[in-house]
Amino acid sequence: MKIFRSPLFIVWVVMAGWAFDAGAQTETNLHSFVGPPSDGDLPSASLIQGSDGNFYGTTYEGGTQNSGTVFRISPGGSYTSLYSFVGSPTDGANPWELVQASDGNFYGTTFAGGTVNSGTVFRISPGGSYSNLYSFGSHTNDGLVVHFGLVQGGDGNLYGTTEKGGTAGLGTVYRISTSGTYTSLYSFVGPPADGANPLCVLVQGSDSNFYGTTVFGGTSTNCGVGVGCGTVFRFSPSGGETNLFSFAVSLTGGATPFSGLARGSDGNFYGTTYTGGTNITCATGCGTVYRISPSGSYSNLHSFVGFPTDGVQLFAAPVLGSDGNFYGTTFTGGTVNSGTVFRISPSGSYSNLYSFGSVPNDGENPFAGLVQGSDGNFYGTAERGGTNNFGTIFKLTFPLNSLANQISAINKAGTNIIVSIPSIAGETYQLQFSSSMKPTNWVNVSGASVTNCIGALLTLTNFGGASQPQRYYRFDITP
Repeated sequence: MKIFRSPLFIVWVVMAGWAFDAGAQTETNLHSFVGPPSDGDLPSASLIQGSDGNFYGTTYEGGTQNSGTVFRISPGGSYTSLYSFVGSPTDGANPWELVQASDGNFYGTTFAGGTVNSGTVFRISPGGSYSNLYSFGSHTNDGLVVHFGLVQGGDGNLYGTTEKGGTAGLGTVYRISTSGTYTSLYSFVGPPADGANPLCVLVQGSDSNFYGTTVFGGTSTNCGVGVGCGTVFRFSPSGGETNLFSFAVSLTGGATPFSGLARGSDGNFYGTTYTGGTNITCATGCGTVYRISPSGSYSNLHSFVGFPTDGVQLFAAPVLGSDGNFYGTTFTGGTVNSGTVFRISPSGSYSNLYSFGSVPNDGENPFAGLVQGSDGNFYGTAERGGTNNFGTIFKLTFPLNSLANQISAINKAGTNIIVSIPSIAGETYQLQFSSSMKPTNWVNVSGASVTNCIGALLTLTNFGGASQPQRYYRFDITP
């Protein structure tokens, strides 16, 4: 038995110890892209699992106009191309990752296209109904050039970053509603006091602030005169920005973070850097995985070694798995220098799990990160490889050992309380609440139950729970 407390609620978990065995480590090629004009090319963005159980993603090129596509794929590999981008001036081009908003639609950004060819924000339904919501560069000091996607905040709006534009030309943070109302919130001003050129998806912390990285800027000057080695920043939805940490090329830290951050169950954030670290075989270091607290306390967890024993060139943030470890990709490195998948614990225990290009028609060079599906497997894309060398969608199965008595996340979303927990395959989970700790007063949360669970990370919601007086929560778990 373990009790979890927060300012709003208490969660009581009654569980037995277990081990979740996903079987032997395997990689499955679910789809090899064909390329234009009938299919996508160069899948460069992470997948997202939709509420219907299918995965949705984009390709940077390909489609009828070779400007990129949106696709849907089932966990079993049934593939549908949903939309082909047209490009300027009426449409976006070269899309990044998607996010599914609370209205059920997917939202994303494009690197190019739009009225001034500086990128767009778009909406697309699970069935492929498409709308262009906003074209960057539409007003003075607007953001320009988008490299990653959006995150939906607790207020229902979408938030993102641009690499360039703003008052100093060094990038922006912006907000856009699901109907297309756009606001530029912050302009980066660069070193030495601020970051420059964010290339990240933002992540919202439990404090409602957003956290992200910039690839340049900050106090260090050893990445080039006046350039800086990058930063981690905190941004308030009301508009305030704080530089939490400045990277510097050294034997103890990373530099030039091309990825955003992943929120850990311990309240810290985890990310990767493209350069830096202890290995001197790479000219400027082979990159790192690091941990940083919301207040800016920084630790280097792993320095990459590169080909042939380890990965190198990191462009994506790691993803938190249901076993409490983080999983990520490297673009190159590994046994055949075509990229890797790695696992790292919050304390820095590291394993290289898979090297791409190891078998015929395998994917190569994964630019994007992974997503863990509801079946416990990890899914992702590789930019190249496959039967046509236009890239692949793959599934990876690893043995996972879930941690007993551990809540992965407890979040407040609007009026709702959302609880995520590593689950045991085959068992039944019922979220319950009580106004006191008396055993006779527990009440089932309506609709917050799963029968014959399939394992992996399980998320249950108490709709309206945050608007109630303080409650105690627990999981009732039965075989």
